[in-house]
Amino acid sequence: MTSVAQLLKTKPNDTTVYTIGIDDSVYDAIKLMAEKGIGALVVTEGERIAGIVTERDYARKVVLMDRASKATPVRDIMSRAVRFVRPDQSTDDCMALMTERRMRHLPVMEGERLVGMVSIGDLVKNIIAEQQFTIAQLESYIHGEHP
Repeated sequence: MTSVAQLLKTKPNDTTVYTIGIDDSVYDAIKLMAEKGIGALVVTEGERIAGIVTERDYARKVVLMDRASKATPVRDIMSRAVRFVRPDQSTDDCMALMTERRMRHLPVMEGERLVGMVSIGDLVKNIIAEQQFTIAQLESYIHGEHP
């Protein structure tokens, strides 16, 4: 079973967790997500994590509510109850939490420090890699390539 720490090590070199200030505009948040090719930002207030904002929040709380993204602060659409995981937790823990809470992104906290972000896409890639490894091992065994 893969740990969150192991999963973070397999991510591309740019493992920066992007953040946005609580008073920044939704427009700035969406622009940053588009520039970085990501679907969520951790929202900060000073040094403290105040929430998380996602593309889904934008679609449901700005577009569908006919709000102006440049005039709406992130604080008005973010999710305040931030669920997170620790590096020593398993990817199965992440998948269970994401499935139960219908989430696509989980910040990774080590103590009080934000050290990464795990997406549903990261978890799916990991599951596929684990399954491919198992299949290769079974094929090797079936073809008599075992000690």
